[in-house]
Order: sequence, then C-alpha cells, then structure tokens
Amino acid sequence: MSAVAGPRARLRALVAGLVLAASAAVGLAPTPPAQAAEDGWSATKKLERTFVNGARTLTVDERDVTVRVDRTTNLRGRERVAISWSGAHPTGGRSASPFGEEGLLQEYPVVVLQCRGVEKPRAGQEKLSPETCWTSSRMQRSQMLPATSAPWLHDLHASPEQRALKSGLVPVPEKCEDAASFATRTTPFRAADGTTYASCTADTMAPEAAVGAAFPPAEVAAFTDGNGRGEVQFEVRSNVENQSLGCSTEVDCSIVVIPIQGLSCEGPDPECRKGGQFAAGESNFAGRAIDLAVAPHLWWAESNWRGRFSVPISFGLPPDACDVMDDRAPTGFYGSELLSQAALQWSPAYCLRKDRFKFQHNRMADGAAFALMENGQAVAALVSGRHETTGADPVAYAPTAVTGFAVGYVVDRPGNAGEVGQLKLNARLVAKLITQSYPASDRGRSRPGLEKNPVSINLDPEFRALNPGLDQIARESAATLLSLSEESDVITALTSYVAQDPDARAFVAGTPDRWGMRVNPAYEDISLPRAEWPLLDDYVPPTNQECYQQNPAPYLGQVAAPVTSLRKIAEAVLDGWPNVQTKCERATTSDPWKIGRVDRQGVGTRFVLGVVGLGDAARFGLRSASLATRGGTYVAPTTSAMNRAVALATPADDGTSPFAMDMATLVKARQAYPGTLVVYTAARLRGVGKADAAKVAQFIRVSTSEGQRAGRGNGDLPSGFVPILAQGTTARLHAQAQRVARLVEAQGGAPKSSQAPAPTTGGPGSAPTGSSGVPDQALPEVPLAQADTPKADAPGEQVVTMPPTARVSSGVASRLLPLLLVGALLAGLVGAGSRLLLTVRGQR
Repeated sequence: MSAVAGPRARLRALVAGLVLAASAAVGLAPTPPAQAAEDGWSATKKLERTFVNGARTLTVDERDVTVRVDRTTNLRGRERVAISWSGAHPTGGRSASPFGEEGLLQEYPVVVLQCRGVEKPRAGQEKLSPETCWTSSRMQRSQMLPATSAPWLHDLHASPEQRALKSGLVPVPEKCEDAASFATRTTPFRAADGTTYASCTADTMAPEAAVGAAFPPAEVAAFTDGNGRGEVQFEVRSNVENQSLGCSTEVDCSIVVIPIQGLSCEGPDPECRKGGQFAAGESNFAGRAIDLAVAPHLWWAESNWRGRFSVPISFGLPPDACDVMDDRAPTGFYGSELLSQAALQWSPAYCLRKDRFKFQHNRMADGAAFALMENGQAVAALVSGRHETTGADPVAYAPTAVTGFAVGYVVDRPGNAGEVGQLKLNARLVAKLITQSYPASDRGRSRPGLEKNPVSINLDPEFRALNPGLDQIARESAATLLSLSEESDVITALTSYVAQDPDARAFVAGTPDRWGMRVNPAYEDISLPRAEWPLLDDYVPPTNQECYQQNPAPYLGQVAAPVTSLRKIAEAVLDGWPNVQTKCERATTSDPWKIGRVDRQGVGTRFVLGVVGLGDAARFGLRSASLATRGGTYVAPTTSAMNRAVALATPADDGTSPFAMDMATLVKARQAYPGTLVVYTAARLRGVGKADAAKVAQFIRVSTSEGQRAGRGNGDLPSGFVPILAQGTTARLHAQAQRVARLVEAQGGAPKSSQAPAPTTGGPGSAPTGSSGVPDQALPEVPLAQADTPKADAPGEQVVTMPPTARVSSGVASRLLPLLLVGALLAGLVGAGSRLLLTVRGQR
C-alpha cells in the first residue's frame, strides 16, 4: 500500500483488535463458523447480442449464463478459487495459454479479472470500474486502429463519449497516439494509492506488470466448450503480491467474470457485426487473426462490461497482522512446516486476545526444532514423529493436527486439452525420481549406468501404463521430484513409503525393473528410511559448450535442485516453474556465463512434480497424485483415507509418546492414505518455567478445541487438515493432547503410571504395527477438512477449554461499531478521518 494508506490501514487494524477485545469484555457471542456451502457464490444472467439499424432491431444471440465460485471469503494471497460457468458462447480459436497477453487471440472466451472495488461500495471504498481491474499487458488496455476498423465506435450500449474517436483517457497521452485520424481507446489503470497509469506502453504500466515480474499473469481469457461450459482455477492476489491493486482486509475487491458475447452494434458497420473466424473448439496455436468484435481485447467495452458477473471477495488477515496489532513479544513454537497454513489462521486467535499469549510459528527442520526445545531455547517443538531425547527431562507429545504430504503436480494433456485431473504414482516410481535415475537429457545420458534409462518419467513404460494418454516430450523437469534440501519428518515418511515396497526396495538395491531401467549407481543400496535426502551423484558431463565449461557442476544435482521449504515447492508447482538450475545466461557477450533457473513452462506443456504439504496444496488449489497401496489400489488424500490412516495408528504404552503409524500397515490397509502425518506439540515435562508451561498448555487446549473447527476464518482449521475431535476416529489423539497439556502445565515430570517409552524409530513411518479396528465403511468419503465441527468431549476427560475467539473478517469492525458507540468503549478514538496497433488481418 502507499505511504499514506499504510498508517490508515494499521489504525483500522488496531481498531479491529480493540473491537475484538471489547466484544470479549461485554460477552458478545462469537460469529458462527462459516460452512463450505455458505462460502460459495452463484448467479445467472441473460446475455444478448443485438444489432440495431434504423428502426430494425435484431437479437442475434441470447443466452442464460450461470457463474459459480466455490469460495469468496477470508482469502489469502496466491490462493486459487474454482470458477465455473454454463450457458456461455463456445470459444473458438483456443490459445495455447489463456493467461495475460497470451490469451488474447481467441474468440468468445470468458475473461476473469481481479478488480479493486465492488458494485455497491461502503463508505471509504471504491466503486468497481474497468480502471480498477488488473491486467498485466498494455494490449489488454490500449487499442488503436483506423476508424473504419474500430468496432467499439459502434457499440450499441456505449455512451457518446465512449464512442468518440479518442476515448478512455482523454486527452490521449502523447505516448499513446501516433496518428490523429486513428481511433484510440486507452483504459488506464488506477492504483490503490491514486496513481493513474496510462497503460499504453511498457513504461506506462504499473510496476507489477513489468516484464519478468515476480508473479506470472493471473487474469485469464478462459475456454468454453461446445456445451457452453468451462472452469478455471483463478489465483487471487493481495496487496502483498500486488501493491498497486491493493486488495486487503481493509480494501474491498471483486472477481469479475465477463463472458464475451460479442459487441451489440448500432448501424451497419461490418467490423462491429463480425461473428468470428473460428469454429467452436478450434485451436489457434499459430496465432492467426481473430475478429475483434468477439475478442477479449474489448472486455472493457460497454456491451461486454454490462454483462459482467461481479463477485465480492474478502481477504483474511495478512501474515504480519499480529506484529501490527500486538506489541507483546511473541512466544515462538518451532518446527514442522506442515502446520504453516493452520498457524496462519490460528495466530490471530492468540494475539487478538489479551488473555492469551502471542503465538508465533517459526518454520524449522523437525530435528533442529526438537533440539531447541530440549535445550531450553524453545518452549515447544512441532514435529511429526518421535525424536531421540538427549537430555534427562522427559518429553511428551500432544497431537495437534492431522495433515500430511502429497506429490503435488501440474501436468498438461496433449493438444492443450487442459490439466491432467488424476495422476498415479507407485513407490518404485517415487524411488526412480528421488534417486536421480532418469538422465533428464542427452547430457545426463552420458552418465555411466543411465545410458538405457528413459530420459524422464513421462517416457517410462511403467509410468505410462498407469497414466496413459500423456505426451512423450523429454523434459528435465519430468526427471525429478522437487523436494527438500534439509532434514524433515516429511522426508522420513516419503522414504518410508519407498522402503516398505518390495519392488521399490529391489530397485534401489540394484535390480532393474522389468523394462530394464536401473537405479543410478550413486544411490544403489542407500539406507532407507532417512530424514534427509542427499545429492550423491557427482557426475559432471563432458561438454564443448563454453557455458558449462565455465560452470562445471554435477548435472543431475542441478536438475534435482532441492529447496529449503515446502512452500517454495508449492509455488513452483503453482507457477509451472521447475527449480531446475541448468539455464545458461549472461548479460552481454563479454560477460561470463552463469547457470540459473530454467524458464516457466507454458500452459499446454507443463510437467512439474513436487513434495508439498497438504495445507499448501489445499490453499493453492494444487492437484495431488494418488499413491499406490496394496492390490492395485491408488489412494488420494481425502478425509476418509486420512481417517483410515489415523485409525491404524497405535498409541504408545506411556500415553505421551507419538502414535505409531507403520507405513507397511498403512499400505496393506489399501484405503488408507500413506502420506498421512500427525503434527505433535512436543514439550518437556520438567524444567520449563511456570509461565511458559502455561502457554504451551494453553496452545494445546485451544488448538485441539476451537482450532479444530473446520473453516476459513480467524482461529479455524483450514482445508488440508482432518479435525481432531473428542469422538470418533481421532478421539484417542484428542484425549492424549489433553493429558499432555495437564502434564506440561504441572511440570511434575513423567507420570508415575507411565510405562517405558516405545523404542525410538527414527521418525514417522517405521513404527510398530497396529490397528484400532475401525471399519473402513464407517469413514465417509468427504472433501478434505470439510468434516463435522468438533463434538462434545469424551466422557471422563477433564478438558479445559479456553473461551471462544471472535472471528475476524473484513466487515467485523463495521458490524460492531454501533455497540462500541453505545458502550462508549472507544469514545476516545476517531476514525482517520496500450497504445496498440492491432494486427488483425483484413481490418486495415
């Protein structure tokens, strides 16, 4: 936000915090949790295309279009929402990529934009207009054509000013016009700080639209099939990602869906009345000319704009909300990144209440976090398995969240037919990827031992048998699974999945698969499972290329290129941008060569696989591969499949150690998801100060009560997690959490009734076998983290439940303001007071 807007936003945020505190003081009931069905949006409109010539009116197209959006509230930056429609005009001339400028050469697409403002703004907010809608290219905002070729001059629904030879930004900036006789339309962009960008040349665009911007274009001209249906995953951006657009908890915004129906025309102008050169469903990969009257270039034209569907959206509190609202020193909980998305929603439930401490989640490798907790540098560690204790103080584990990992992917079907909706992987395929056994290119094929292996997984007969119909383009990105460069319980679980499978173990031990593919010799007989995956291949291919001669390095390590966080992997998959580090580049011919990251992949040819957390996968709308279990069954990370995994977990004899989730048992059960993990709050039972012990106990109790309420608001449990409830499959986890909370708070050491701790297993996935006996049919198949809200505590459990937290949304302050005025609780506070010469053949 601008320097002016920033302090105002912070003041409003402060007021919001005081509102919540006042609400708790006067006993206001908390806002009820939002249900998934109530968070969606849908509407239907009748769209027409009409030609008027004198007294004659002809309706040439009439359609009832329905648009649906799956969620609209408490969104986060880079989150993707599912938008679908029916009844629209089928698209002709489908482009290779629908995003940004690349999506323009189509006819009758559905344009989806994010815009600042709403149709009926509240006080201090902007009204929605084309000038507040974000686009990344001047070609989407600036048109210049000879007057005889400019169809917008004859738009039936346009005002006289909009039909003028020069319209939009008047007078036309000098940079936006070459010929006075040409029709020029300039649709400027007005930023959140009030700056107006002419948007007619590269240097008159808002800064986030720069070439090589940090984020790829999000606006889309989407395809509608022959039945009038279409769908798209649309990525929203907050002011963190797009400061000029400026959407936040304080700034109202909308998703605008514009089905291009074609201009309605006044008069006989032939350009305005054109109906398209492409048949429905036909592709335009060659970039042939299109009819402008039915093209997405003119989304701003009144005939198109008036048919818009405006969907109000709200954003959740930003990641730094607690730093702004609460000046207390935070108490850091260190460890598992799997908890990140939950922590993002949980944190405000602490910092907005003065009767709770200021919670802060600090992502760190599980083992390192456990060591910090043990030596007293952290009050608690967030881990997904048992860790070796080195000190004398006993440690207890409180189950805090049920989530896990997935192999996230973006893979396109051949012929630009959309993304692959389901991908199957077995343990041997995972082993092939992580052991760098695909040579990735001719450079890697020169590595001894890999000469006869498929270059990438999409050329592997084993993979193709499971996933038929994919392309056979050799790619470096399809030769690797983007993973973590540091120790993690996630890596332990992933390698446990490989270790439990006889075929995968045999492959790693040197036995070729039945097609003759062999393991990379550098990884033959590597011990499994393990918490950190090493880069063992040191082969540097011989080369005559100057770039590689100047930068000698192990090639397959550059292809694997692991990163430090699951979030980075999720964003790489989201962007279709492999982290492969093999691109040669230099600024000038006299500069030395550098090796860098390869380019983003284009829509239609993407193939990226990565290990992601289920919370990130749900937030970003990523697809997750189904993993093989026994009997040819492939299991996706659904609520029921993860509940089945929890049902197979065996509690430790001492009642305070992690549940044993044996990977072989999970796989043998067939319908349990192998990537399921429980995140624990691990804390010492002796040697922790009274105040810190109380904070840890409070965190466990809050996170396992109101923190298990599925939803998108402040304090809720986001998608990607299975709620831990006091009844049902997860009741044993809930009971242990309450027991551990009491023990941590008491600081009396290990309870006398405890038995000897279960043997150390080195992490999740290699613990003793066990089953609760819960039948599979008792666990319904429902979308992940849309399970029931927490039920009453189990009989006999003395659970201390913290008072409920008022949930925060963008409108909470306005709803509570009258009560504040009546109560005079805040009486002392006063509110701060392109240019484009279109190359459309035949139109000049």
